[in-house]
Amino acid sequence: MCGCEFDHYRLHFACVRCRVSVKRHPPEAGHAHRCTRCAGPLLCAGRDFAVPRRNDVKTWSVVAAVLAAGLRYDGNVVGCYAEQRRPRARPRTRRELAAYEVEALEAGVPFNEHLDRVY
Repeated sequence: MCGCEFDHYRLHFACVRCRVSVKRHPPEAGHAHRCTRCAGPLLCAGRDFAVPRRNDVKTWSVVAAVLAAGLRYDGNVVGCYAEQRRPRARPRTRRELAAYEVEALEAGVPFNEHLDRVY
């Protein structure tokens, strides 16, 4: 038995309105992390979130769409070792986001389910 499930990693939490990200431990039940700039709730972005620059509004709009769909930037864990961990496909540009939306419509599945597929 490995000890991976006992490790407590900090996760990325993002405020899309302020375009900031912080790393925090998961909050306790009934509590939520708050943005230090606007006091709004922070959205959990997962372990593998690559934070865009604050002035990159286009990329933050894509991040907002992914997080609004209820998804996170977490890897697809295959094993206990970091080299076996593969990140899931998430759109990085508006063009990729539009392509995912079209694919979801053509497949007849909800957008968040289509984004959550492992490719």
